[in-house]
This record gives sequence, C-alpha cells and structure tokens, in this order.
Amino acid sequence: MYAIVRSGGRQEKVAVGDVITLDRVDAKPGDAVVLPTLLIVDGDKVTSDSKTLAGITVTGEVVSHGKGQKIEILRYKNKTGYRRRQGHRSHLTDIQIVAIGSTKIADKDKLAVAPVAKKTVAKKAAPKAVAKPVVADETTEAAPAAVAKKAPAKKAPAKKAPAKKAESATDAPVAKKAPAKKAAPKDKTEE
Repeated sequence: MYAIVRSGGRQEKVAVGDVITLDRVDAKPGDAVVLPTLLIVDGDKVTSDSKTLAGITVTGEVVSHGKGQKIEILRYKNKTGYRRRQGHRSHLTDIQIVAIGSTKIADKDKLAVAPVAKKTVAKKAAPKAVAKPVVADETTEAAPAAVAKKAPAKKAPAKKAPAKKAESATDAPVAKKAPAKKAAPKDKTEE
C-alpha cells in the first residue's frame, strides 16, 4: 500500500515506514504531521475520489531538521564586468511516514528521534578579591612604603597639525592652456 501526498507544492509517493525529505515544516522532532492525500493504491485498488480521501490521513513523524546541498548562483554579462555570485541552502525536514489510514508502522521500525540539546552558555565567574590578613607589628609601618603603586602609563604625545603652506601672490590658480592645434595635412599633388 502506498499513497501520493502533497507537500510544499510537490507530490511525494510514500509508504508506511518511508523517510522523506520535505521543505522545512514548523514542528519539533518527534511531533506528528498530517499530510494531505491525493491518491491511495492498495494492491489493485486505486482510490482517487476526494470524498473517500477526506477520511483517510497520512501521518508522519518529524525525525530531524537540516540543510540541503549548497546551490551556487552565478550571473555574468559579457564585456561589461558584471558578475554576481550568490549561494543558497534550503532548509529541509526529514519525516518518517507512521500511518496511512488504518495501516500503522510497528514500533520497532520507527526511527529514533535524537533529543535536541539546549545550548548552555557558561557564565564567567567574577574575579575574587583576595584579602591578606594584617599583622600588627613593626613591619606593617614599612610595608606601605615597600609596596609601590604602579605609575600610570605615559600617554603618547599628540601629533602636530601639518604645517600650512606659505601663500604668495604667485600661487593664484593658474588657468589651463588650450591644447595646441594640429597642423593641417599637406596636399600631396603631383607636379
């Protein structure tokens, strides 16, 4: 027994236990999905009547989500330097057909759905300040002098502005000269 179902603008031939790849379906792995039935073939009996098919459902279980192969799109126009390159990967869903009408898949034949692990982000712990115990004796007075604080880093000197060019009366904008005219071709007449 098999059925023809519609999904994503295309038709798929499915039987109980088949795993098919469809365009992305909004369902989590392990969820059930009902696909619209167009035709059912059971041995020699073919059913395509829409009234009969309305009572028969094809049920599938989402196995996993993924991406398809990369498709490269290149556009090129000759002699103009026009080149465009683009890539695309379709989002796909794998679905295992669990039941067609009253015919169901055996539990041992079902594919195991891997549980989706949530990504956990480890938080960085705040640095701990270690406090040293203070001992009251003669060395405590000398200790602050011995521990010198680090001097702040010196800043780089500021860059000087570029020197201005000396302006003179002769630096006025110069008008461009007209290009030289070509000499007229000489007539080569025979004498």
